[in-house]
Formats: sequence, C-alpha cells, structure tokens
Amino acid sequence: MATYLVTGAAGCIGSWITQTLAERGGTVRALDNFSTGKRENLAGIRGEMTVIEADLRDAAALLHACEGVECIFHQGALPSVPLAIQDPRTRHTANIDGTFNLLEAARATGVRRVVYAASSSAYGNKNPLPQTETMLPGPLSPYAVQKYAGELYLRSYWEVYKLETVALRYFNIFGPRQAPDSPYSGVMAKFTRMMLNGEQPVIHGDGTQSRDFTYIENVVQANLLAASAPADKVAGRVFNIACGEPHTLNETYALLAEMLGYKNPPQYGPPRAGDIPHSYADIRAAREDLGYAPTVDFTEGLRRTVGWYRQQHAQRAAQPVGAKA
Repeated sequence: MATYLVTGAAGCIGSWITQTLAERGGTVRALDNFSTGKRENLAGIRGEMTVIEADLRDAAALLHACEGVECIFHQGALPSVPLAIQDPRTRHTANIDGTFNLLEAARATGVRRVVYAASSSAYGNKNPLPQTETMLPGPLSPYAVQKYAGELYLRSYWEVYKLETVALRYFNIFGPRQAPDSPYSGVMAKFTRMMLNGEQPVIHGDGTQSRDFTYIENVVQANLLAASAPADKVAGRVFNIACGEPHTLNETYALLAEMLGYKNPPQYGPPRAGDIPHSYADIRAAREDLGYAPTVDFTEGLRRTVGWYRQQHAQRAAQPVGAKA
C-alpha cells in the first residue's frame, strides 16, 4: 500500500482523513505542530500511522517527512478570518510560507500528488450564485488571500515541475472533532456548545447570511477521490467541495435548537469584518471529474454532529471536578 502524509493531521478534517487512510490499509504519516490540533483526535486510530510533531515553517522537517511519500493531503493551516485580520503576519508565514515549504519538499522527494485544502473564501463576495471555479476570485480578508495564494502556488508547481496538484475549495465544513471552545471554531461547534451549556449564542449580523454547510464525511470522500483521479482530468485544477445548497444562520440556529431542546432565541451582534453575506457552490465539476457526490446532507450531518457533542458534553459532566481541563 502507498505511504501518505497528512499535514494538520490532528485537526478535525486532517484526523478524519488520517483515520480513513489508516483503516483502508495505507501507511500514514500524521504531521502536526499541535498549536490548534488535538492529540486526542489521533488517539485510537488503528493501522500504520506515525505521528510527526513538526511545523510547516520547518523546511528540513518537511523534507524528511516527505521521503517515500506517494501523496500528500495538505490540511495544515492557521485558520480563522477574524484572527488573520488581527495577526496577518503569523498566518502568512504558516499558510503561505508553509505551503511553499511543503511543495518544495514534495518536489525534491518525488511525491506524486498534493491535495490541498483550499477555501471558498477565495471567492469573496462574488455574484451571481452559485459560485463556480471559472469565476475570477476576489478574496477580501488576509486569510482568504493566503489560501488563494496556495492555490496559485499549486498550479505553478504543476505547470512548471509537473508535480500533480489538486486544490479543493471547502465550503463551511462541520462535524465531530471541531473544537467548540476555540476562537477558530465554526458556527456549528460554537452554537452547539453554548446551547448545551445553557448559554445564549450570538449571531453576527441579522442571521439572513447563508452558507453551503458541508459535513465532514463528504470532505473526506472528496480528498480520497482527488488523490486517485486521473491526472489528465484533475492535475493543476481547483474544485468546489460542498453540498450545493445554501442555509441561513437563522435556519441553522433553529434546527440546532430543536435538536437540542433549547428554547432561547439568539442574540444578534454587529457583522464581523471580512465576512461575506452569502456563499454556496456549484459542484458540477467535482461531480463530473472527481466522481464526487455528497452522501450526508445538511440535516443528517447536523444530527450526527449534535449526537457527538452531546456525548462529549456528558463525558465531561461525568468527570470528577478535579479531572476537568
């Protein structure tokens, strides 16, 4: 079986990719610096997995990690639009320099393909909807610029060096293992944690803004397809990964509240800098050239996510007071 490298392997998406590869019999190198990823996300994964604690800014460590690797799933990044606005320099070095270092290591060691976690934030506030890969990007925030720069680097490494690259533009991923108590957390994780704790979540803006929320299982499927699809169909290209339908924050809040038996309405706060009002994807290219088809819809994904957070909440509540983090 092939040897794979997953960067950001201790994060939500990276850990599920790592687990799936290991369960399918691959040899996996799980690379993370654990600044945002959690070690417990990798605990209990069965199969051939080696954990490498390293930073994407460490070019020598990446060179060593890439030796003998067939395919890289590059999930590692410092996320969050608001935090990138507060501290663009740190995220620039992680997200742009880190991606460059990885591509150089892949080129030097003969890696066949790199699958990259790109971001729908590259579109900015582009209309009309749905957003298609043929649109001219218009990233608004430093984070969006950083992730789009990674796409451009990938494309150039395919054109110039023939390193096979595929960029997957994720649309608002959610699911088990997202940290609910972190400033990096997505809206699903935050809302669910606060409702379980009896706290009142805040919607920034009027709640009519919409997103193409995409359950984690669909994202893992897309990554595996991107790793194995014929190069003549996918190398050097960008694909939207989503469900192809928008849902408002007000709708999302109401569904979560119903599932959790939460009775309070949301608080509304001012819109956040760098946010966009509406985003959803045209996924025809991914369907046609990757064979991608979302298998878990929005509502079912919410049910599974709520179930996981309920279990986590119950486990924490059952711990002795001195044992809680």
